[in-house]
Amino acid sequence: MFPIADTFSYFCGMQLFYSPEITATRFFLSEEESKHCVRVLRLVEGDLIHLTDGRGSLHSARILAATPKKCQVQIVETIPEFGKLPYRLTLAVAPTKNNDRFEWFLEKATEIGIDRIIPIECDRSERRVYKMERGKKVIESAMKQSLKAYLPRLDTLTDLDYLLGKQLAGDKFIAHCQPAAEKSRLQDVLRPGQPALILIGPEGDFSPQEIQAAREKGFREISLGNSRLRTETAALVACHTVALINEIKPHDNQ
Repeated sequence: MFPIADTFSYFCGMQLFYSPEITATRFFLSEEESKHCVRVLRLVEGDLIHLTDGRGSLHSARILAATPKKCQVQIVETIPEFGKLPYRLTLAVAPTKNNDRFEWFLEKATEIGIDRIIPIECDRSERRVYKMERGKKVIESAMKQSLKAYLPRLDTLTDLDYLLGKQLAGDKFIAHCQPAAEKSRLQDVLRPGQPALILIGPEGDFSPQEIQAAREKGFREISLGNSRLRTETAALVACHTVALINEIKPHDNQ
C-alpha cells in the first residue's frame, strides 16, 4: 500500500511499468512489460509492482500470474494526478541532423517535465524526416525511469508555417540568435503557472522570415543566455528554465 507521507521517496527504489489501457482492476501487462517483469526482474506471483497509464494515475498492483508473455496483475491502490506539473509546457523543436542528440533531448525533457513536444521543419532544417515511433519509445522509457505518471505527447514532424497558422493558446515565445530590439530573457517574461509554447530552431537558427512571421503571430522574442547553444541544448535550457521558474515563484493557478 502507498504510504500517506513522503510518497515520492517511497517510489524512488521502485520499478515503474507502463500500461496505457487500464480498464479494470484486473488486467494483463503487454508482452514487452511482462517479459521485463518476469524474465529480467524475476518477479513472481504475489509480488507488488507499480505502474502508470501515462495520464497521471500511479497504481500499486499485485501479480496474479507471472508469465513472460501475459503477466496478470490486480490493482490494489491508486494515486491520481501523481507528480502533476503546476504549468503546461510545449516545446516546438527542429530535429537535429544527428538523431541521437534529439533523442537525448527527448529523454532529458521528459525527466525534467514537459507536456508536449512538436518536431518542426524550418527553412534551414537539416533533418526533414523524423521517425516518431522511435522517439515515443525514448519518451516512454524516460517516463518510467524518472517515475513520472504523465507521458509527454510527441507530435509528427510539423511545418513551422503550418504551426504558426494555428490558434495557439497561452504565452508564446521564439528563441533565436539574431539581434533584436525587443528580445527578453525567458526567465524575465515567463509567467509561472501559465501555458507556454517555445520555438527552438535548427542548428542554422530560424531564418529572418520565420522570425518575422512568428512575431506577427504574437510570439515574443527571447534569449536563453549569452552562450551560443546547440539546438538540443537550447531546448533543454528552455525546459529547465520553465521548471525552475515555476518552482521558485508563486503560481497564479493555486
